[in-house]
Amino acid sequence: MRVVTVSDFSSYLKSLLAEDYALQDIWVQGEVGNYSSSGPGHRYFTIREGNAELHCVMWATHARGAPPLRQGMAVMAHGSVSYYESRGALQLYVDEVREAGIGQLYMEFERLKARLYAEGLFAPERKRPIPDLPRTVGVVTSLRAAALQDILRTLGMRNPLARVIIAPASVQGMTAAHEIATALDLLNEHGEADVILLARGGGSLEELWAFNEAEVAYAIARSVIPVVSGVGHETDTTIADFVADWRASTPTAAAMSVSPDSGVLAAELTERAVRLDDLMAARLDDLMLRADRLTQALGSARLSSRVRELSRQLAQSETLLDLSMRHRLLNT
Repeated sequence: MRVVTVSDFSSYLKSLLAEDYALQDIWVQGEVGNYSSSGPGHRYFTIREGNAELHCVMWATHARGAPPLRQGMAVMAHGSVSYYESRGALQLYVDEVREAGIGQLYMEFERLKARLYAEGLFAPERKRPIPDLPRTVGVVTSLRAAALQDILRTLGMRNPLARVIIAPASVQGMTAAHEIATALDLLNEHGEADVILLARGGGSLEELWAFNEAEVAYAIARSVIPVVSGVGHETDTTIADFVADWRASTPTAAAMSVSPDSGVLAAELTERAVRLDDLMAARLDDLMLRADRLTQALGSARLSSRVRELSRQLAQSETLLDLSMRHRLLNT
């Protein structure tokens, strides 16, 4: 029985691949999946066809002149095959990429997008307004998702008085779309939420595919409660984003969109209180001025009345005096 160490086995496999000329100058065609890039510009992705996939690495020196890659994109990748000993993985080290058309998933995405657009699900006029300060927030996501913790933390900091109702659902996998649609319907039946956040973290096109299903799109469209979509990272776009009443770039941004900063609200309340005090002071000054004028006018009116009364009494006295003088003259 021959026993070798893992290091020896890995070295042997790597040298075996290096000796195969066909594997050192090879073109592989397939659909891009699990795409990501690093700060220096290295690209990491898989090329897949059906259930088969090949891990690929494209260093920054080769990536600079390559076309942009996106999830679901069909490509032809050229490079050499080698064995990555640290991870025990077979990889294609890509030095050139050519677009080979649009991948199957991307084509399916575009077909559904066009169909739902024609049905009016993306129309701006059907978008419902998002409440500024909802008292109850519904959340549809996985209980194990980091997105849920981000949402709860953000709501707790910005709007601690908001009540949160969680309708759990898988956000990836074969049953995810149905679970998401069911959760949206349940929140509408419950009826207490003022707004619904539909959220999950970033991922590949395949991982986010549940949010590209027609069942989820129709559930968002029939929701009586406004829906905010916070799916993936800033560069991720799903069908759910187009149908939702508001699209946020991340789950955290979705939570922020329905929870104005409590500090900002406090500052606004303080400003409004100062303005109200100023308005009340101005109104009081105006009323006091009007009262002074009325008092002056009332005093003038009383003086005029007194003069008129004295004039009347004087006229009566003159008349009586005249009659008295006439009477005395007639009797002398």
